[in-house]
Amino acid sequence: MNERPTPPPEPDRPRLAPGEAPHHEPRSFREAVQHYLRDLVYGANDGIITTFAVVAGVAGADLPATTVLILGFANLVADGFSMGASNFLSIRSEEAARAAAGLAVQEPHAGRHGLATFGAFLVAGAVPLLAYVVIPDIGPSPFAIATTLTLLTLFAVGAARNFVTERGWIRSGLEMLAVGAVAAGVAYLIGAVIANAVNGAPIA
Repeated sequence: MNERPTPPPEPDRPRLAPGEAPHHEPRSFREAVQHYLRDLVYGANDGIITTFAVVAGVAGADLPATTVLILGFANLVADGFSMGASNFLSIRSEEAARAAAGLAVQEPHAGRHGLATFGAFLVAGAVPLLAYVVIPDIGPSPFAIATTLTLLTLFAVGAARNFVTERGWIRSGLEMLAVGAVAAGVAYLIGAVIANAVNGAPIA
């Protein structure tokens, strides 16, 4: 009597960590926004704070508007790309670690998350520069307009963190507003101190 050949063992299938849901690819615009919301919110937060810090530092040093635009846009693109690339590499590294541990893929599109972060950084980070591009000679000083636009955007973006952190939107908005204001104040003071040290200009 011929014995049946023993079938080859099935390869181990990737598993999920305890309490972890399988990856779900977004199928609608709403699901896509929810899926990339963390990248969008935190990219926008960093974009507007870092760019406005540059603007405030240049304004504190009493440098011309062209300097604000050159440094502002250079910082906007360079830091935005750096943040997007960091997010991409972070997700890739996490997925590589999961694969080594035999866990299933949770995020197969790291590049999309990097692009979402980069795009949000550019859009929000451009807000402080609008006063120097669109309305440089109208009304109050461009820095005053940039400050107003930045504070409003900081609160709006901070409030949007509620969708990620599940905290109250007012508290999240005020927290982001406070952090951005401190960062801008420090940058303005440093710019003014350096200008005073180099040119003997008074600190305004």
